[in-house]
Amino acid sequence: MPHTFEQARSGLARSLAASSILDPGLLEQACARAGQEGKPLSTVLVEQRWLSGSELARFCEREFGLPLVDLDDFSLDEVPDQYLSMDLIERHHAIPVHLRGKTLYLAMSDPTNVAALEDFGFRFNLVTDALLVDEAKLQQLLQRLQQNSGAGLDLDNIADDDIADLELGEDPSERDDEPGNREDDAPIVRYINKIMLDAVRREASDLHFEPYERFFRIRFRIDGMLHEVATPPVHLASRFAARLKVMARLDIAERRLPQDGRIKLKLTASKAVDMRVNTLPTMWGEKVVIRILDSSAARLDIEQLGYSEAQKNLYLNALKRPQGMILVTGPTGSGKTVSLYTGLSILNTVAANISTAEDPIEINLPGINQVQINPKAGLSFAHALRAFLRQDPDIIMVGEIRDLETAEISVKAAQTGHLVLSTLHTNSAAETLTRLSNMGLPAYNIASSVSLIIAQRLARKLCTHCRAPEVLPPEQLNQLGFTPAQQLEGITLYRAVGCDHCTEGYKGRTGVYEVMAMSERLANLIMEDAGSLALARAAEEEGMITLRQAALEKARQGIISLAEVNRVTG
Repeated sequence: MPHTFEQARSGLARSLAASSILDPGLLEQACARAGQEGKPLSTVLVEQRWLSGSELARFCEREFGLPLVDLDDFSLDEVPDQYLSMDLIERHHAIPVHLRGKTLYLAMSDPTNVAALEDFGFRFNLVTDALLVDEAKLQQLLQRLQQNSGAGLDLDNIADDDIADLELGEDPSERDDEPGNREDDAPIVRYINKIMLDAVRREASDLHFEPYERFFRIRFRIDGMLHEVATPPVHLASRFAARLKVMARLDIAERRLPQDGRIKLKLTASKAVDMRVNTLPTMWGEKVVIRILDSSAARLDIEQLGYSEAQKNLYLNALKRPQGMILVTGPTGSGKTVSLYTGLSILNTVAANISTAEDPIEINLPGINQVQINPKAGLSFAHALRAFLRQDPDIIMVGEIRDLETAEISVKAAQTGHLVLSTLHTNSAAETLTRLSNMGLPAYNIASSVSLIIAQRLARKLCTHCRAPEVLPPEQLNQLGFTPAQQLEGITLYRAVGCDHCTEGYKGRTGVYEVMAMSERLANLIMEDAGSLALARAAEEEGMITLRQAALEKARQGIISLAEVNRVTG
């Protein structure tokens, strides 16, 4: 082992024992663990959270009289590759970060580690000196070095049966001579399969493979936020792109234009996950983004979506109407599709003829006639809607109202005995009405056809295992928007912390909604060509809960943090 028990007890351990910064029992445990696991004492202390990286660094700064330096001030590009010897770096947890003349400076969290200075000096015939750094930042840099060197990939140890089967696009056959399918690409194939499986397990919605000049990274979008999960060697970027294009049945030779494809990941005999693949030529290679469309993961239960009782009743009442238009609005990735399909699942009975036009079809619902829009073939939303109206429909769902023609046909359908559900991209419920007007729809058509508008966002839910209480003074609660009545009832707020059960203190997402039902007063304002501010004010006076108010209520219930309230509502 690189670090024996006796070595763990020397140097830094003696200094810690003579101070009161750490309980002697914990120090004894840390020394024992460092000896058993072959890790430096400083690493064990930070990993076990017995000391934070900054606390340990400040202690060493005071104890040994060394200035604390910030690793962010150094670039490894300035250090010749031959000095970045991974066996020495991993053995001593010391990284060369600067070379000046014949002196090599090592970033170290334990300045008493004389063995590291001696080994680096002997290996490269240089004078060595220590730079005191934060152990937490040192670990992050070490992890990046391991991944970039290939040490963190462990490609050969990925089991071939991690994934039961992989169907590639429409034609599962592959030619052995295609790029990305050669024998020497087997580790790449296994690694990509494992990355995809990890993404499904972690409930990621997107995977990003991004090449840059000096590094290549893979990121997952989990609960709406991107997280870096790996940084393979940059020279593998083209091989990753080639393999993904083979899997999606795309043109390997075309690197100048974006391409779209799909992959079907068959996990078991009964479970498969569809993936949409898009390639984009960038300055340093092709960026590949994969969107996971896992129908089985979608929860189409209105009780689980996060509506308040009043909002839920408004939605259910609108669904019971034989005609009219229900619009769901919000930015991309705000959960509009799940809200629509939850409504469709409630309406999906033997007695109802339901047709949908979508681009793409994200959730498969048996009993519903789903049409994939294909602009290249001339099948637009408007064309699909006209065809629906000739097939005696009861309920129509339009993936998105993008233009006046689609809007006019949707309104006509809503006015002639059909229930129409669709989405728009606006920021609030009131702005949806002005957006329809700006498209060119007459005010009387909007007032007579629209029955309900739902504006929504998705907020990350706090992890119940690690959330911590957050106390704020009454003045700040007032500024945030909490009413005196809410404060009298009691407000318990929580902040994100982070643990093994979650991602940075968050686990899962919940909806935040603004539900506006059409009323006689709102219809009159629309006929008077009122702006979105006047419409919103009138709706609030009639009892509508705004997005901000709905988010604050979820924060008061301990479901989301104030940081999420501000992120999703501004």
